Amino acid sequence: MNAHYDINRQWSDRYIPQIKSLVGSHLLQAAPDLLDQRHATDLLMLDARDMRIAARVRRPGYADRYPYDFTIRSKLPSGGETELAKIINGAGDWMFYGHASASGEGIEKWWLIDLRAFRAGLVRYGEKGLRWGNKTNPDGTQFTWFDLRSFPAYPPMVLASS
Repeated sequence: MNAHYDINRQWSDRYIPQIKSLVGSHLLQAAPDLLDQRHATDLLMLDARDMRIAARVRRPGYADRYPYDFTIRSKLPSGGETELAKIINGAGDWMFYGHASASGEGIEKWWLIDLRAFRAGLVRYGEKGLRWGNKTNPDGTQFTWFDLRSFPAYPPMVLASS
């Protein structure tokens, strides 16, 4: 790995406990009475299969400047495969997208995004109805931003939010 990745990973990993707490509540549901009464089951996993969840936390200050946008890395100076390419190719089920608080000690604003609905929106509406664009950082890394409000209401892309 490179030093830039290591620094960013170390910074974002400090939010993993809070992300686990926020996302975890959406993975479990109360069991129906019959399962509770006959099978000692109070909770069920939302989906009985492996769930792959991407997580991205923006640094403080972006929540106010871009209140409805979420970004996904779409180009690397090295030419390596990006998160956007992986997601478009079918990787990932959900994405947690949050903004760090001004103090940097927690997450102040967040969304839990269904990546299947995201992919469906790209296929069905693409450039015709979605608001999106590209932003290139000085280091050559490019992010594609998407406006959450431009995605169709069905299937719902935002599963939960702050």
